[in-house]
Amino acid sequence: MGGSVVRGLLSNRHLTTQSLFPLSSPPSNSCLLLSSGGAGAGTFVRRTSLFSRVHEHVCDGVTGMGLGLRLHNLCGELLGIRAMSSSIRGRLDGSTAGLSKARQGSVMYCDSSSAAETSTSENVQETPKVFRPVVSFCQSCGGAMQQRIPEGEHELRAVCSKCGSIHYQNPKMVVGCLVEHENKVLLCRRNIEPSYGLWTLPAGYMELGESAAEGAARETLEEARADVEVVAHFAHLDIPLIGQSYIIFRARFKQPTFSPGPESLECALFSLDEIPFDSIAFSSVTVALKMYIEDVKAGRIRHHHGVIVKRPGASPSDPLGYVVRDHLAT
Repeated sequence: MGGSVVRGLLSNRHLTTQSLFPLSSPPSNSCLLLSSGGAGAGTFVRRTSLFSRVHEHVCDGVTGMGLGLRLHNLCGELLGIRAMSSSIRGRLDGSTAGLSKARQGSVMYCDSSSAAETSTSENVQETPKVFRPVVSFCQSCGGAMQQRIPEGEHELRAVCSKCGSIHYQNPKMVVGCLVEHENKVLLCRRNIEPSYGLWTLPAGYMELGESAAEGAARETLEEARADVEVVAHFAHLDIPLIGQSYIIFRARFKQPTFSPGPESLECALFSLDEIPFDSIAFSSVTVALKMYIEDVKAGRIRHHHGVIVKRPGASPSDPLGYVVRDHLAT
């Protein structure tokens, strides 16, 4: 197709971005735009609803943290039209810190049922759903894995060519506390990468055998040496591109003492107008804090849910590297 553009009219439905957050322009039109080569190759598109699905993906060049990748032979079936993009480049932030070796075929790029629109934003253009590592060998029998859609399902899965076992990959749960004390909130300055030296809420990965609230309290004890009582759910934020879901709880000190744990350089209480938003470690923390400030000013603390759409290549702390959509507050 050599640089030609495939266009297909889609539904007029689209999901707008909340004005509270950066880069909040909604999509400007309702068409699908893909390029099969030339200057347009590698353009990222905005998902909105229904229709499109990626069936096949082959890639190489995975390089670990700050993942660099080159994708070849992306076969998508969009409204019955097959189009091929010669190359797509993207970079992921801290979600891939555990990948230290470059190897053939170690990342898969997947999409769920969705439509696509070009984004009007120059900074954030929403990609289909997620980059994820590919399982090469079966954990049950050691057989070689194949990427295919199992019968009765609709997503690409890692399926063992020997025993037929399906290896599912699911989002990681991150849990943390927004600790309130005398109209201030507790923040920790990170002593580890990613985002070394930047401020965050005490939070981390949920462990097997604990509830989300228990995990949030544990992380607060580990990172800020603060013994807290979880008092209410505050926010659930999904980041599909990196396969993470964040659950943030409001909490209060059992005893108003804290000090930095091994993963923190320092801990401090900040009044809401003193929060260092130019030095916040993660988009999820920025979003949660802005939601909280808005609620405090309105005199009502609500329960929030939102989807953080990350721009591939944006650092975890890039204030222009994301938009928030589907924001619900009750």
